[in-house]
Amino acid sequence: MDSRIETDSMGEVLVPAEALYGAQTQRALNNFAIGGQPMPRAFIETLLLIKAAAARANSQLGVLASDCGQAITEAALSLRQDKALMQHFPVDVFQTGSGTSSNMNANEVLARLTSESLGRAVSANDEVNLGQSSNDVIPSCIQIASAGVLTKTLLPALTHLKSCIRTKAASVKGVVKTGRTHLMDAMPVRLSQSLETWASQLDARELQLQSQLISLWQLPQGGTAVGTGVNAAPGFPQAFCHELNLLTGLAFQPAPHLFTGIASQDTAVALSGELKALAVTLMKIANDLRWMNSGPLAGLGEIRLPALQPGSSIMPGKVNPVIPEAVAMACAQVIGNDACITVAGQSGNFELNVMLPVIADNLLSSLRLLTNAMMALADKAIDGFEVCEGRMAKELSRNPILVTALNPIVGYAKAADIAKRAYAEGRPVLEVALEMTDIDAEELARLLDPVRLTGQT
Repeated sequence: MDSRIETDSMGEVLVPAEALYGAQTQRALNNFAIGGQPMPRAFIETLLLIKAAAARANSQLGVLASDCGQAITEAALSLRQDKALMQHFPVDVFQTGSGTSSNMNANEVLARLTSESLGRAVSANDEVNLGQSSNDVIPSCIQIASAGVLTKTLLPALTHLKSCIRTKAASVKGVVKTGRTHLMDAMPVRLSQSLETWASQLDARELQLQSQLISLWQLPQGGTAVGTGVNAAPGFPQAFCHELNLLTGLAFQPAPHLFTGIASQDTAVALSGELKALAVTLMKIANDLRWMNSGPLAGLGEIRLPALQPGSSIMPGKVNPVIPEAVAMACAQVIGNDACITVAGQSGNFELNVMLPVIADNLLSSLRLLTNAMMALADKAIDGFEVCEGRMAKELSRNPILVTALNPIVGYAKAADIAKRAYAEGRPVLEVALEMTDIDAEELARLLDPVRLTGQT
């Protein structure tokens, strides 16, 4: 492979001739052959956005030549659209804990492109990285990327899932089924009530996720190395956020205390916790769907999920609940991601957290997984499932737990005797209650009516 010699403060290093990056990126590639996975594309795109906003801010503040600021901005914004973007950003997730290698990777790539554009040497450190440090760039990148994905993809996906659930609930409002507690027969519920419970859970998750935006909007950019803002121009934090908001259409602002976002990753930990809670909710929904779909003969068989693919390589005709299974696995991964972020979050030693890249990788992974999982759950499971009303009605009519409605009249002990006999003889509780009580058939039918017991009028 052809190579060229690049230099940095430590001396010379060989770099592939065609590479846009320079010496520090190559040193990172030599040192960090650990995970074999580069930083996520969403992170790299955001990192380039930061460089563009910083260049524009520095130009306006008069500390960076306007032609250089414009060239850096154009290179950064153009590069974000490159389908082959990631070939220029190969640095491993498991790198220096500050993310310095990724920051310098971006600085070097942009310096090379800008140099070619202007026809003169542009410094990766002194011009592209002007008024910045990896220590404020990378934490800001985590927040900006997360806020972007949260507002533009995850929250809309959550809204879509809720809408899909509520549309399905409205279509099955008249269907009554056996309720279950401890996976055992319990009092009847409307199928719509079960679905509305899912939607209500998601309402709560949405509210909590939206509350995380308050912290995500507040960026430590401008704090540079330790939060003091050394080497940043006066007014840089405000100018940076103004330019960033013009580029993103979002609402970022300087953090009231720049030190905090550099020394800690509490915001990322809190967001991850809410994503974990969403994963738990989605796993509950996925498991409910799997149970209701189970069978079709030997299980509950209350619904039929869309048949998407053959379910077995050996058993002809078998169809499995593949979407709920895939969603449950994605949720398990998000819960694991949260554990990693939690451990990483406590690694804020004095003025800097030193597990930033792995926090970024796991947080963006959770956001992506949950977004895609919710869309799949809505469009390929909930929207298309069919209700097996006959099966539900048959099982409901044989449910001795309906006798609970007689407690106020005959007492718990007598009702328990009726239920036990109905179980033992495999008879409807109404028949047994007619024999064991003085309540007439019409009143018993009213008291034990499953629809009345769900509260439906």
